[in-house]
Amino acid sequence: MSDNSVVLRYQDGEYEYPVVESTAGNAGFDISKLLPQTGLVTLDNGFGNTAAYKSAITFVDGDNGILRYRGYPIEQLASDGGFIETAYLLINGELPNADQLAEFNREITQHTLLHEDVKRFFQGFPRDAHPMAMLSSVVGALSTFYPESHNPFDAAQRHLSTVRLLAKLPTIAAYAYKKAMGQPFVYPRNDLSYVENFLRMTFAVPAEDYELNPVVVNALDKLLILHADHEQNCSTSTVRLVGSSHANLFASISAGISALWGPLHGGA
Repeated sequence: MSDNSVVLRYQDGEYEYPVVESTAGNAGFDISKLLPQTGLVTLDNGFGNTAAYKSAITFVDGDNGILRYRGYPIEQLASDGGFIETAYLLINGELPNADQLAEFNREITQHTLLHEDVKRFFQGFPRDAHPMAMLSSVVGALSTFYPESHNPFDAAQRHLSTVRLLAKLPTIAAYAYKKAMGQPFVYPRNDLSYVENFLRMTFAVPAEDYELNPVVVNALDKLLILHADHEQNCSTSTVRLVGSSHANLFASISAGISALWGPLHGGA
C-alpha cells in the first residue's frame, strides 16, 4: 500500500486510489476507477469538493488575496504589462517577447471590425434589450459568418477564432451600449490600443471630438487583467461543457456569456 494514496474499504473489498499532488491549493485523489471497481459513484452536490480536471492556468485564493496566471502573481502582471500580454500568457502558457506581442497585437487589430450584416442584428433588438442578451446572441451568430471555424480539431481555425473573439468582443459590447443609448455605431480604429479602441467606440459621438483619459485607459486595462480568468467558475464550466460536444468556439463562448448573466455568477 502506497503512503501517497487513499484507501476505501467497502463490503469485503479494499481499494486504493492515488493522491494527486498540486503545485498550489488542495491535493486530490483520483477516483476514476471507483465505479468499475466498486459499483459506486460519488455524490457531491454543487461539486464543492470535486476537481473536474488538471489545470495549469489560474490559481485563486480569495481569502488570502492571491491570484496567479500561469504561475505569475497578478501584481506583477498588472504592473509590468497590459491586458494583451496577459491574454497571450493565458492562451499560450508564457509571456510574449517583443516580436510575439507585436504579432499578436497585429492579429487582433486586423479583426476588430464587424461584418456590416452583423450591425443589422443590433437594429433588430429592442432599445431596452438586455446587453448580455445582445452579447450572447451576436457572439453565437458570428459562427454563421465563419463556417470554416466549425471544426474544433483544426488548430489554425481555433487560433483564428480565438483572435476574432478577442478582437470583436469590445466592438460588440460597444455596439450594445450604443444601441441602448440610441446613438450611431462607432467603427474601431487600428491606430488605437485595445482599451483605447473600446472606450472610443463606447463613448465617442459624431458631434464632438472624443479625448481619451489616460487614467481611465490604465484603470480599465488593469480591470481586464484582474478579470481575465477566475479558475473553474460557472461560465468557464459552461464553455468547457458545451465545447466537449465538439461545438465551435463561438457557440461555446456564447453559452458562457449566458452563464455569466445569472445573478449567482456575474449578475451582469
